[in-house]
Amino acid sequence: MSLKRLIQTIEENKLPVKIAEIKRAFKFADEAHQGQKRLSGEPYFIHPSAVATILAEMKADQPTIIAGLLHDVVEDTDAALSELERKFGKEVANLVDGVTKLRGVHYSGDENYVENFRRMFLAMAKDLRVILVKFADQLHNLQTLEYLPKEKQDRFVKETLEIYAPIANRLRLGKIKGRLEDWAFKYANPQEFRWLNNLSMKLYAQREQALQHIKEDVRKMLEDENIEVISIHDRAKYLYSLYKKMLKYDLDITRIHDLVALRIIVPTIADCYSVLGLIHRKYRPLKGRIKDYIAQPKPNGYQSLHTTVFAEDGEVVEFQIRTEDMHLEAEYGLAAHWHFKEKGSFKVRKKLAWVNELGKMARQMEDERSLETLKIDIFQNRIFVFTPEGDVIELPEDATPVDFAYQIHTDIGNKCSRTKINDNPAGLDTKLKNGDVVEIIIDKKRKGPSLDWIKFVKTGNARSKIKHFNKKKLTEWEKTLSK
Repeated sequence: MSLKRLIQTIEENKLPVKIAEIKRAFKFADEAHQGQKRLSGEPYFIHPSAVATILAEMKADQPTIIAGLLHDVVEDTDAALSELERKFGKEVANLVDGVTKLRGVHYSGDENYVENFRRMFLAMAKDLRVILVKFADQLHNLQTLEYLPKEKQDRFVKETLEIYAPIANRLRLGKIKGRLEDWAFKYANPQEFRWLNNLSMKLYAQREQALQHIKEDVRKMLEDENIEVISIHDRAKYLYSLYKKMLKYDLDITRIHDLVALRIIVPTIADCYSVLGLIHRKYRPLKGRIKDYIAQPKPNGYQSLHTTVFAEDGEVVEFQIRTEDMHLEAEYGLAAHWHFKEKGSFKVRKKLAWVNELGKMARQMEDERSLETLKIDIFQNRIFVFTPEGDVIELPEDATPVDFAYQIHTDIGNKCSRTKINDNPAGLDTKLKNGDVVEIIIDKKRKGPSLDWIKFVKTGNARSKIKHFNKKKLTEWEKTLSK
C-alpha cells in the first residue's frame, strides 16, 4: 500500500478530506515505524497504510483515516499520545487512544472475555469510529494471516466470525462484513473455500454474457419509460454468505437464486416501485420471491426491493432495487454518515441508539451476564416485533413476550401476566417471530416476576431484571426473619 493508492481511493470516493493533512500524517507514521518489519519481512508501515486505505474505501471521515495511519504509533514507537494531539488534534488522538486500548482485546472463548467485551463496548459507545479502525486493522491482518502461527490464525478467524463480522452487520457495514467473513472463511474451511470459489467463478463466467444482455434490455426499458437510472450493476454473493445458505440446501448451488444479483439504483422510493412494476411486466416473477424491505426493513435497517424473475432462456435472475441513500447505507452503513449531511442529526443518533445501549450494558455488567448471554444480546440475528400501537421493538431471535415486556419498561416486565401474539392468546415462553404483533396484559396486583422465567428468557436485560427483583425479595424476607 502506498500514499498514491490512499490518495487515489480518497479521490475516487469523493471524500471531503484535506490531502495535505493525509500526506502529513502519512509521513509522520512512516518515519515513526522506520526500520520495523512485519513477520512477512515487509516494512511494518505497509500495515497502517493499508488500514487507512481500507478506511477510505469504507468512506470514513478525515480523522478516522488519519487515525488509521497512526493507530499503532503509540504502542509500537516512541511517539506519545500528547504528541499526536499536538500535531493532529484531540479528535485524532482520542481515536488512536481508543484503538490502542482495544489492542489487547483478544478472543479467548471463555468467561474471561466478558471483560474484553466491556472494554470494547465502552470504546464503541464513546466513539463509534474506533471500531471502524479496528475493522480495517482486522481485515488487513486477515489478508496477511499466512505469516502467523496456526494458533494465532485460529484466534483471528474465530474472533472475526463470532465478534467482528456480527458487529459489522449491526452497524450495516455490508461490504466490510462480507470481506471479513470471506477472508476468515479462507482459513476456517480452506477446502470448502477453494471448492466454492472455483465453482462460483465458473458459474459467474457462464452467466456473464446473459447478465450483460439483461442489463442492457432493462436499461433501455427504463429509458423508454423516462425513469432516471443512477446505475445498473451486478454483484456476486460473498462466499461465506453463499456457503451458509448452501448448507441449508445440501450444498446444491442450483437452488441459490441470488448467486449473482442485478442492482438498480434510482433517485427516489417512488422510482423503486415503478421499476419493480416494469420488471414484472417484462419478466415473470417467481412466486414467493418478492421482498419489500423498503416498507419493512430488515432488523439491521437494510432497505431495498428484491424480486427474482425468469428472464430469457429460462435464466433466473434476482433484482435489487434501491435509492442511492439505501445503497450507501447497505454498503457502508453508518460509516458513510460521518461526513455526509446527516452527521449529528436525529436520524443518525436514532440509528446509533443501540451503540449507546452497549455502553450502558458495559457499565452495568455483572457476573451473571455470561459470555453466551452477551453473544445473544449483541451478535445473534435480530427480529422486529410490534406493539399494538405499531411501535417497533428489536429483539434477538427466539426472544419471548417476557423479553419484549422488559424491553418496553421494567414495570411492564415485572407485572406481565398474559400475552397475545397477533391477537391470539399465547404462553409467556412462546418464541417470537419477525413481524409479530405482541400485546402484554399486566396484572397491577402482581408483586413481581417469577424466577421460573429465567428458564426461557433470552435477553440479558430480562434475565438481569428478574434476578435483581428476586434477589431484593429474598433480602427483604431475610431481614423479616432476623427481626
